[in-house]
Amino acid sequence: MLITFRSKSHNVTMFGDVALKILSMMGHSGAVPGAILAKDVPQALDQLNSAIELEKMKAKPVEPEDDNDDEYDEYVDPPVSIVNRALPILELLNTAVRDECNVMWDKE
Repeated sequence: MLITFRSKSHNVTMFGDVALKILSMMGHSGAVPGAILAKDVPQALDQLNSAIELEKMKAKPVEPEDDNDDEYDEYVDPPVSIVNRALPILELLNTAVRDECNVMWDKE
């Protein structure tokens, strides 16, 4: 499932599980479809920023394992954190605050 967030000037599409996590971080129930009125966007942005700061504090640096097994020398990309995945939504919310517009989301 994909979820698209929309405002007057931005659209952001995300995987459903990530979008639901971000909605939760903004203080929303995760109901899809849904919306935030323009007057409530600043509060949602503040809550998301606070939740991201908590995630940053909880994050532990990933240290490579000291594995001498030459059979598995392939590089594995580290997982993308929710902090990085939230960046497009932060941009959308900041723009919505500036433009004083609503933010909506729905399944694709």
